Amino acid sequence: MESQLPPLITPDLALALLEWQAELGATEAIGDGPINRYELAQEPRKAAAAPTAEAQAGAADPRTNPAPPQPAPMRAQPGPDAVAQAKQAATSAQDLAQLRAALDGFNECALKRGARSLVFADGVPGAPVMIIGEAPGREEDRAGLPFVGPAGQLLDRMLAAIDLSRQPGPGQSPVYITNVLPWRPPQNRDPNPSEIAMMVPFLQRHIELAAPKLLVVMGNISAQAILGQTGITRLRGTWTSAMGLPCLPMFHPAYLLRQPAAKRQAWADLLALKAQLTTTP
Repeated sequence: MESQLPPLITPDLALALLEWQAELGATEAIGDGPINRYELAQEPRKAAAAPTAEAQAGAADPRTNPAPPQPAPMRAQPGPDAVAQAKQAATSAQDLAQLRAALDGFNECALKRGARSLVFADGVPGAPVMIIGEAPGREEDRAGLPFVGPAGQLLDRMLAAIDLSRQPGPGQSPVYITNVLPWRPPQNRDPNPSEIAMMVPFLQRHIELAAPKLLVVMGNISAQAILGQTGITRLRGTWTSAMGLPCLPMFHPAYLLRQPAAKRQAWADLLALKAQLTTTP
């Protein structure tokens, strides 16, 4: 009876497996043999805990073994003010193309070095509604566009329900979509406050250049960046003001995928957005 051999791993399959492991956070390849890291960790401790007889004799006499000089305390070197650099770069942009180029040339945010793409925006610039999400995910990083994964597909259906679209057809009004962060955080983690602070000047300039009539901020990160507040469950559904524009906080579509029961509240917010559009000149 012939034995069944496992299928050969093709180059495409090997690449897919490697990408999958990187997504899980793997940073090192497996060696040829097992390594007992516990034993390696214990060796320095054993050496430190068992001084030689000569060292013990010398340590007893301070004249033959004086105390080593203490190094001078190190002073932290002042680094560049990344937020100030972001403000200068953002302010210098006179249109959206220049703003995208300014973001692409901004190297102070470490997220840029780990991302595949700069995810700038999608939709129609100058549209009456500007939607601000949080950060790109894996699909967005690959496509270079915001909201193209499962959450983006849900967002498109939500917008279509009130006759809005990033690519409007007959009877639909356009929207413009961006994120607080243009680069994907590793493993889709939440951005930290310093990363948000660096991107806020670009986001503010983005809003000025896109010139919408209404803002929709989706999720806690967006609310923190635009409104300086968190707690989207408390904030959602209540109109406020940001940068001189009416602003509506809403649940992020990714949250709605995890909590389908919240879609009832999201539908109420969409109706509030539609009603505001009809009364906004």
